[in-house]
Amino acid sequence: MIRVLVVDDEKNFRKVIVQELQREGLSVEEAAGGKEALERLTREEFDVVLLDLSMPGLGGMELLRRIREFDSLLEVIILTAHGTISTAVEAVKLGAYDFLSKPLRIEELSVVIEKAYEKKELLRQNWLLRARIERQAEPYRIITRNPQFLSILESVKKIARSNLPVLISGESGVGKELIARSIHGASPRSSGPFIPINCSAIPENMLESELFGHEKGAFTGAHARKPGLLEVAHQGILFLDEVSELIPNLQAKLLRAIETGSFFKVGGTRETTIDTRFLAATNRNLEEEAAKGRFRMDLFFRLSALTVAIPPLRERQEDIALLVDHFIQENPEFQKRSFGTESLKVLERYPWPGNVRELKNIVHRTLLLTDKEVVEPVDLPRSLFTDYRPASRMLEEVEKEHILRVLKETGGRRGKAAEILGMDPKTLYRKMLSYGLQDESEG
Repeated sequence: MIRVLVVDDEKNFRKVIVQELQREGLSVEEAAGGKEALERLTREEFDVVLLDLSMPGLGGMELLRRIREFDSLLEVIILTAHGTISTAVEAVKLGAYDFLSKPLRIEELSVVIEKAYEKKELLRQNWLLRARIERQAEPYRIITRNPQFLSILESVKKIARSNLPVLISGESGVGKELIARSIHGASPRSSGPFIPINCSAIPENMLESELFGHEKGAFTGAHARKPGLLEVAHQGILFLDEVSELIPNLQAKLLRAIETGSFFKVGGTRETTIDTRFLAATNRNLEEEAAKGRFRMDLFFRLSALTVAIPPLRERQEDIALLVDHFIQENPEFQKRSFGTESLKVLERYPWPGNVRELKNIVHRTLLLTDKEVVEPVDLPRSLFTDYRPASRMLEEVEKEHILRVLKETGGRRGKAAEILGMDPKTLYRKMLSYGLQDESEG
């Protein structure tokens, strides 16, 4: 419904216009003068203003100038009983949509209001579209054959049909944003925007303005009104990555936006209403964070209306070969290359603390640094053989196999085996106990 504010100091004229426009199906409010109108416009949202030019105190032309200072989208139609060409030209230069002379025909006025509203909406859509294009991201694709992950993807299809907030949890690099994009793609909002924001990547002093937008003059450097990402995501989805990093006052403001569908821009006094679905992601246990007082419990409950927990890569080793092939095919330069069977075994044994993101980096780095068509273990980074394994677990496995082989060759004689291995028999015995080789060598 089009929201109209009628500003005129003539009470009877104002009342007639309000009643007639309401009969036309418009939402109409009134103000008896420029000062009252300015107060209403700074705390409420309207689409079109009908503004009398000649009023005592704050006149129509001055009010038009004030409106243009804080709202470039609001359309203003000037009404006057004493119109001249010069005043009409001045009004249009100041940004008025049209200039009409009293008395008015309601049918004509309704048509002008409708056209003014259409222009305002077109400008608003262009405004939001530019903001969305700036945040356009790559297409998503989830690659898995892990039964647990496949089951999660099935539940994601059901979650997508809802309009409830979703909390996606998982370690860094597991693909939380891919799940969020999957929800968007399978949802009734798929034709609307998907707007991601990493709450840990934006400085605290900028994050509020980025999320909620700001009015002109709200702070130093705020030279123009700016839409926040909540508004940019209108009729779509806002994805809050690393939501645990939000500072307390922003948590409170976000909670209100989720609960009411409205918020105030930084430096603003008018509520902005939105139709936005909220998805959030965290690599922390948000319930524990809330229990320890580091995150609002009420916001946690609101965000976790639906939940998705993504397993780490080390728990779905069957996906590693698939992912490696996918990363190779992504780059035309590497498409004739491959990782050999032994290299894939090394990758499958590694615990991947950085998950899929780390695997992708390793694959690209390895292919760049070797010219071989088939990557061998010797071509892989040394970190894959040593990192994140207590006392180098992988080397322990190699040592265990070597000790077992020597013991078999010597018929289980520890003294001879210790001599071949170059270690003290007592040391060999302790290693055999730790590796569980005592029974095998003596049996």
